[in-house]
Amino acid sequence: MTDLGPEALFRLDGRVALVTGASSGLGVAFARAFAAAGAQVVVAARRAALLDETVAAIEDAGGQALAVKADVSDPAQCRAAVGHAHDRFGRVDILVNNAGVGTAVPATRETPQEFRAVVDVNLHGAFWMAQACAEVMPPGGSIVNVASVLALTTAGLPQAAYTASKAGLLGLTRDLAQQWGPRKGIRVNAIAPGFFETEMTEQYSADYVDTVITPRLLLGRFGSPTEIAGVGVWLASPAGGFVTGQTIVVDGGMSVT
Repeated sequence: MTDLGPEALFRLDGRVALVTGASSGLGVAFARAFAAAGAQVVVAARRAALLDETVAAIEDAGGQALAVKADVSDPAQCRAAVGHAHDRFGRVDILVNNAGVGTAVPATRETPQEFRAVVDVNLHGAFWMAQACAEVMPPGGSIVNVASVLALTTAGLPQAAYTASKAGLLGLTRDLAQQWGPRKGIRVNAIAPGFFETEMTEQYSADYVDTVITPRLLLGRFGSPTEIAGVGVWLASPAGGFVTGQTIVVDGGMSVT
């Protein structure tokens, strides 16, 4: 690899990134961070109106972006999203599998439909998107799967479907890395976020946050979305070029308490 200066190590100029679940929360932060690093960004999610807001924010900052409405649980829509990205920008170099859903239902009452709906998005959807991208991704490509610290620990809520799907995503990451590294030159890694300030965590009760979550955070606070977006840029950039098959935990120390 050619030696690069400190700034160039983290640049994504000339690359195209596809970010799923980019209508809110961490997905928006990933999309904006990748654009700021020089990538052309394709944002995908089911809520098209919110995607337009993400595109507008990127374009207002001088970047280039495309919104694609897609439900990642449908393999055909995943292939279509990758096709739109390739048609518009001519390539797909980076995939951020950020789309995700969750429930908090006691395991004795969680229905087959509820359990499958979570796994279909969080695990199956990540695979369908990775599979579609791998068909067009050139050597040097990077896939970043957004898992969860709950794949490694628990947090006091009944979340069997969510934790199972995110733990499965870690296994999928390792397997795709060993399949596609030698054959395709594609790196595959996972990020396991802890608790971040998003519209999802805004729904938590103050009592749950104060008594269950905050005491386990060594840094004493929730993370900001920008604090995890930078990890995604690192994994996709030349700076992370020798990292594959790994899970990077970004949780303020929760998993070690």
